[in-house]
Amino acid sequence: MTPTFSPAEIRKDFPIFSKTMRGGNRLVYLDNGATSQKPRQVLDAERNFYEQHNAAVHRGAHLLAEEASIAYEDSRGVLAKFLNANDDEVIFTKSATESINALAYSFGNSAPSSRFALKPGDRIVVSELEHHANLIPWQQLAKRTGAELVWFSIDGDGRLDLSNAADLINEKTKIVAITHQSNVLGTIVPLDEIVKCAHNVGAVVVLDACQSAPHFAIDVKKLDIDFLVFSGHKALGPTGIGILWGRSEFLNQMEPFLTGGSMIESATMTDTKWAPSPKRFEAGVPNMAQAVGFAAAITYLNRLGMDNVANHERDLTSYALKKFAELRGVEVIGPKNNKDRGSVISFTMDGIHPHDVGQVLDQYGVAVRTGHHCAWPLMKKLGIVGTTRASFYIYNDEADVDVLIDSVEQAQKYFKV
Repeated sequence: MTPTFSPAEIRKDFPIFSKTMRGGNRLVYLDNGATSQKPRQVLDAERNFYEQHNAAVHRGAHLLAEEASIAYEDSRGVLAKFLNANDDEVIFTKSATESINALAYSFGNSAPSSRFALKPGDRIVVSELEHHANLIPWQQLAKRTGAELVWFSIDGDGRLDLSNAADLINEKTKIVAITHQSNVLGTIVPLDEIVKCAHNVGAVVVLDACQSAPHFAIDVKKLDIDFLVFSGHKALGPTGIGILWGRSEFLNQMEPFLTGGSMIESATMTDTKWAPSPKRFEAGVPNMAQAVGFAAAITYLNRLGMDNVANHERDLTSYALKKFAELRGVEVIGPKNNKDRGSVISFTMDGIHPHDVGQVLDQYGVAVRTGHHCAWPLMKKLGIVGTTRASFYIYNDEADVDVLIDSVEQAQKYFKV
């Protein structure tokens, strides 16, 4: 692990790790794929906004409104720099789920002459790895427009089968919406071929970066994608805030998905001219304090260094995979090695339902996720009812993995398997 990267020191910034769990155990938080914990720096940033600068942004001429607007737009700049994007390409939403739905709604409302309009026979491409949030909005858009929904399948290792990429992404394809990293299997998707195939036929690429942006460096220019979403709460930030990033030339051609105050350039009683991005997509008073907290979280990650974050998690995942391989009656679902995979390990145990595993682990202070992980189609493809999922982050270390492994063995003893 990186010598200057100390999970023990990092945990001191997180008040929740002083909490005592059931049985007097310390908290071993391994549910980071669902949501991350929050450092004091984020909590303080939100509190400071409410205590010192609270006002509706872009709506007043008084000092507080000016300060609030500056703080909000500065936060947008932090997120833009984090992605190597332009400020006007970053739109604040309430969540990544809202961001994806916003895109689907906007595309569905496009005029027939728009490049984003869909008609019967057009194609939307997804994959079997998708979280429901990056499946159901496109599924519903296809039903509303008559477009065809097709998908990449996975191979036996839980990786995308790209052998038919050129056939799936054909001249009828308008949208390719793909996860960057599976929230269930940890699989990191090879984007280069997908993006190339999509752009060759004029399709746009939407990237779900919820499981990648908090864990390794993202450069939207190098990825050559067209849209990206991720949420604040998985990246040390507050709940109720996410972003939609898009190429500015596309955003300014799109229909808004919410209408109301502050998203117009002009209005009469009968017509309205939309403001340019990002205002066009931020109707109403936004989640201002949450945006400031989100920026504080990104600043915290930047201070650690995203390469250091990625290296730490890679080393920790290698250690965990090695430990899991030594267990009897336990199977890691998905890639068994650490090549092109993130710090998510889903596993099943012979003779024990995942929910029962989770309850036993909780008795030892270990917080994991159990069930289908909002990925029912993937579970059906794998032929399982669910998994137990351990997902690591910056404050986890090998001692946490050791507690996890010991707790798994205790579950086997408890259920006598």
